[in-house]
Amino acid sequence: MEYAERLGVPLRWWVQGTMLVATLWLAVVVATPPAVAWVVTTVALAGLALAFVSYGSARVTVSEGRLHAGKARIGLEHVGEVTTLDAEAMRRQAGQDADARAYLLLRPYLKRGVRVEITDPADPAPYWLISSRRPDRLAAALMGTRSAG
Repeated sequence: MEYAERLGVPLRWWVQGTMLVATLWLAVVVATPPAVAWVVTTVALAGLALAFVSYGSARVTVSEGRLHAGKARIGLEHVGEVTTLDAEAMRRQAGQDADARAYLLLRPYLKRGVRVEITDPADPAPYWLISSRRPDRLAAALMGTRSAG
C-alpha cells in the first residue's frame, strides 16, 4: 500500500489573504497614484501566492519502503508504533507532551495527524509528529507497507 498527500493551504486562507491584499490596495490607492497602488498590490499578491504555495508544498508519502515527511526521509524498517491522533491528542503531542527532539511536520489548518515512533538508534528524534488530512489512511499505509516488507 502506498500513500501520498500534499499539505496544501486551505481555500479559506487564500480568500482571507486576497481580502488582506485588497485592503492594502484600498489603503495605498487613496495615498498614492493608482499606478503605484497597482504595483504595490501586484507585488503583495505575488508574495502572498509564493508564501502559500511554498508553505503548502510539503508532502507526506509512503513508497518504495520509505516514509517522506516534508524534507525528512526514513526507511520503514526504522518505523515503530504508529498512532493516529485526533485534534485534542494532536494538540497535546505538539504542546505539553512534546519532546524537543521530535521531528515535527505540522500545519495549523490540519488538526489531526499521526505519531510515528522511530526505532533507529542513530536517529536523535524519538518520534515524528505529522499533520494529515487522512491520518487513518497514512497509518494504514505505514503499517501495511512495513508488515509487507
